[in-house]
Amino acid sequence: MEFGSVYHRTTEQYCYARNEEELVISLLTGYDVKQVFINWGDPFSAGILGGNEIWSGKEEEVKERIELEHHLLWKIVLKPKYKRCKYYFKLLTEQEQWIYVEDGFYEEQQLKESGRMIQYFIMPWMNEKDIGVVPKWAENTVWYQIFPDRFCRGEKKKENPYIKPWKMEKTTYFDLYGGDLKGVIQKLPYLKELGVTGIYLNPICEAISNHKYDTTDYKKIDPMFGNEDTMKELVEKAHSLKMKVMMDGVFNHCGTEFLPWKDVLEHGEHSRYKDWFMIQQFPVEKGKRNTKDGSYYSFAFAGGMPKLNTNNEEVVAFIKDVCGYWVDAYGIDGIRFDVGNEVSHYLLKQLRAYLLEKKPDLYLLGEIWHDSTPWLLGDEYDAVMNYPFTSSVNDFWKENLTAKQFEHAINRCMNLYREQNQKVMFNLLDSHDTDRLRTRCGSEDIFYQQMALLFTMAGSACIYYGTEIAMEGGYDPDCRRCMPWEEIEKGTYEKELMAIKTLIEMRKKEEATHSLSIQFLYRDEEAKKERVIHYKKDQNFYVLLNATNKPILLKEYIKDSDTIERFFQWNCKESVLEVNGTLIYKKN
Repeated sequence: MEFGSVYHRTTEQYCYARNEEELVISLLTGYDVKQVFINWGDPFSAGILGGNEIWSGKEEEVKERIELEHHLLWKIVLKPKYKRCKYYFKLLTEQEQWIYVEDGFYEEQQLKESGRMIQYFIMPWMNEKDIGVVPKWAENTVWYQIFPDRFCRGEKKKENPYIKPWKMEKTTYFDLYGGDLKGVIQKLPYLKELGVTGIYLNPICEAISNHKYDTTDYKKIDPMFGNEDTMKELVEKAHSLKMKVMMDGVFNHCGTEFLPWKDVLEHGEHSRYKDWFMIQQFPVEKGKRNTKDGSYYSFAFAGGMPKLNTNNEEVVAFIKDVCGYWVDAYGIDGIRFDVGNEVSHYLLKQLRAYLLEKKPDLYLLGEIWHDSTPWLLGDEYDAVMNYPFTSSVNDFWKENLTAKQFEHAINRCMNLYREQNQKVMFNLLDSHDTDRLRTRCGSEDIFYQQMALLFTMAGSACIYYGTEIAMEGGYDPDCRRCMPWEEIEKGTYEKELMAIKTLIEMRKKEEATHSLSIQFLYRDEEAKKERVIHYKKDQNFYVLLNATNKPILLKEYIKDSDTIERFFQWNCKESVLEVNGTLIYKKN
């Protein structure tokens, strides 16, 4: 047996309570393992631990088997009667059988030897407070991300030579176009008609830049966007249309006009705020603003964004106060944490407990681009921005992968975290930090294939403003063009808007679209090497994408005797799915 491929521990996503009754247990093995059994029961069923007891449990086959690139992931859900569980695994290959416990591998007869102290796996207790509870409403939210300066200009601006005429065009890092919160309010009916149920606002607090990730005042709405009353009006009207609102919190760093930082620049080592930052040497010279010179830590190497010391008690208290103010003053429903992997776990644990006392169903989202397990254990974030999903979708087309390789990638993404977190994961295909999806795809047909994937995966789905009209744009700052409202109102993008409305309506209507259940289907072994993606969600909901270089016949994937309901089709005829075509359907 490939012993090195076997892995389990009683923590993280390998052993956890998904509610007060059910315990999810997962095990990694190599492909040589053909069958897995779990022997489980109560730790005290044979007596007090440490005595002369001989423990044994109930044997049950682990039937759920998920294929990854180099491993098999086996999963089972147990219901321990007394909220605790002791267990071991029995692994069967074609020629061997091994018992797997915490300290390694045994032959079955060794478990019965007198005097042997077996280190079984143990879940001590399914504590209610340790169960990761996430906001139920976030499971199927359709988010719409807004970069305020480029979305819509609602108020007539005073004469300002720095504000450019509104136009969908390539932009620079320093361009201002005058988009504001009034513009967002004016376009709420548009978002409602589109089917949006959640608005994610990039930073709106006072800052120098157009992107506002260099905060000056965390409790003041930037005057370019409006004021506190405008924000309250936006949230109130969004809520009346059954839309949630999420603000962007920049707590990893601040801007150079943030008062505590200015105090440090003025008073140096004598500043009462010197420990609010990660300063390496004094004095901090006003002309030396590059973190590479060793003066102080900043976001990346951006000297204009000094890094906040989120290990400091005063900083922790400050951030708690700011977030509490946002919740109390505006009534927001979520906070997205910029550079969410660099702020301290110490801060996040306190912040979550504090905020959930105020609003138990507040959604806490971290901007993390990699495996985020340490932040998703129930006491910090509810979810993270699912860039591994973004990457997996992109790589299928970019790297010309096979359908089987795509299955492995998606299975990894859908099983990185505990089920409750997977259900509210923030799935996206583009954002203010990436090139735009339409430009990346290079093809309208592939664009809609990827959108079909976004709207049929577990987790919430996010559209970056303009993606609904297949807006183009390269990497930052070109991905931040203005919305072309005149063209939209003239009907120029009617076809694109109808396609996205159809996908969103399907997403709301069909629960299977956001189910964790997914089964990839293949006609035969040879099909696994091809580029036709075909998967089933729950019992009768299907997605079929033709990424080959030739049309395919639908009868090869759908029986003639099957009656189907078509929810979304692109480049699809009655009996043929064209090259780069999409069909989402349900068997009746």
